[in-house]
Amino acid sequence: MKITSMLAAVGVVTSVLNLSAQQAGANLPPRYPGTSTHVPGVFVTPIAGEPFSATVDVRTDVVATDGTWSVRHTMNKIARDSAGRIHNERRRLVPESFHGEPQLLDVHIFDPVKLLNVLYDPMTHIATQRVLSVVPKEANAARPGAKVEDLGTQTLAGVETKGLRYTITIPAQASGTGQPVEITDEYWYSEELHLNILVQHHDPRTGLQTVGITGIDRGEPPASLFEIPDGYKVVDVTPPPGANGSARGALTH
Repeated sequence: MKITSMLAAVGVVTSVLNLSAQQAGANLPPRYPGTSTHVPGVFVTPIAGEPFSATVDVRTDVVATDGTWSVRHTMNKIARDSAGRIHNERRRLVPESFHGEPQLLDVHIFDPVKLLNVLYDPMTHIATQRVLSVVPKEANAARPGAKVEDLGTQTLAGVETKGLRYTITIPAQASGTGQPVEITDEYWYSEELHLNILVQHHDPRTGLQTVGITGIDRGEPPASLFEIPDGYKVVDVTPPPGANGSARGALTH
């Protein structure tokens, strides 16, 4: 479990965040990188046998240098089918006064069986696809010097979650404010769904960013969510055999 051109820098899955308590091992969400450049979405772990669909609500409460606040938000649809294929959207952040469905910027699909990674753009009708050599695994190292608090458990969006809070204190001489600053990242993780259901990042110098999952449906999502729509030009960027093609970032949006 970042703000102004917020989602413009978000890569490919809506990714968010791993509780470092759920150690490195297999297919856990990456940790939220923090700071104030963009708000990542939710990392959807590509595992079989746990289908669902849901909405990711993203909200940024940003404080300017003059002390004024602005609020922007968006919503992204996510899904995973029984085979572990994932669907993840990126939509434009809009003002708090905006009502309706924010503009769809791009859609990410990943098939862990075929190792096929796809990003398609509804504005250009171009779909870029790449066959990976392995399913990417993100580094999940805890932040050096962070204080870790166990927040216990609570039910969010109908599932049980475990909470952790990481606090880093920036000393006065490095904070830019002349005072020590505490930055906190809070994660509420569902072991059942292998997802962070709620993440909050708070830095008093920049504001509060919240990413939360709502409206979870445990039924099988439509197969069309995991396919490139008709009418798209497909561009294959798979490196040739023997090329040193990086898979990093393929599962982050």
